[in-house]
Amino acid sequence: MINKLEQLKGMTDVVADTGDIDAIIQYKPLDATTNPSLLLKASSLDRYSKLLDRAVATARNTHTLSSDEQLSDAATRLAVDIGTEILGVIPGRISTEVDARLSFDTRRTIEQARKIIRLYNQAGFSTERVLIKVAATWEGIRAAEVLEKEGINCNLTLLFSFMQAAACADAGAFLISPFVGRILDWHKKDTGRATFPGDEDPGVISVKRIFHYYKHHGYKTVVMGASFRNKEEIESLAGCDRLTIGPQFLRELEEDKGVLTRQLFSEKPESPESIPDLGEANFRYQVNDDAMATEKLAEGIRLFVADQLKLEALLKTRQ
Repeated sequence: MINKLEQLKGMTDVVADTGDIDAIIQYKPLDATTNPSLLLKASSLDRYSKLLDRAVATARNTHTLSSDEQLSDAATRLAVDIGTEILGVIPGRISTEVDARLSFDTRRTIEQARKIIRLYNQAGFSTERVLIKVAATWEGIRAAEVLEKEGINCNLTLLFSFMQAAACADAGAFLISPFVGRILDWHKKDTGRATFPGDEDPGVISVKRIFHYYKHHGYKTVVMGASFRNKEEIESLAGCDRLTIGPQFLRELEEDKGVLTRQLFSEKPESPESIPDLGEANFRYQVNDDAMATEKLAEGIRLFVADQLKLEALLKTRQ
């Protein structure tokens, strides 16, 4: 019997949720994703030391930038440099994230996204091999709408609610990343329950709801479950369009020789969900009305910003 990782690859596109090239080479995913937290972790690896120095040196030589802007530029260049290393060992796409401090600024999100694409193009990689990660705020979704029309595909991240998912699909986003584990975290804390079996896991239920809604209404937006807390969550979403999985769970799946049963099917399923009012006022009200989504979105942005600042502080020491 082949292991569960290989079985999963037969049902779902597996994406590596890491910046560690050695892990990516080992598990052979289709795509890979990065974010400020993963880049901060990756920057401690010896193999990336030269990339840190190069990013800092290039940014420092851009004399039109202030010192703070040079640090931000260096962080962006490092993200792209690590992304290009990863693209050299995967057949698919790399997701690179826009600075989370721009989560409520449509114009500047678009500008940084275009810059990221230019840097990848200059490194010899086509636009089609990159996904721009943007927080699924109202402003982020509007930025993605513009970028998609320019042929720049987007990965809408920090997604916790059905309303966010509905708005992303309406905007023509290429892909969304619902955060399964962080949804579970919130419900554990809220209910006091220590465990939720796979079928009762609130994060799993949320992704299944979105998946069925998209397929029923004919949306092309890819659903990619993310941020897992246990292997059971992953197994409960077998058949989802894509799943982005960290090295720990990739290893657990690889070591498991049991049978993996498909849970989701792309054939047009029934969905009780009609298309909601997707205007700004209703979007903001519905997300605000969902305490979990509101709290986890705000927390997610804060955590990414904190790691972005740590990364920039690390880069500053290389100057």
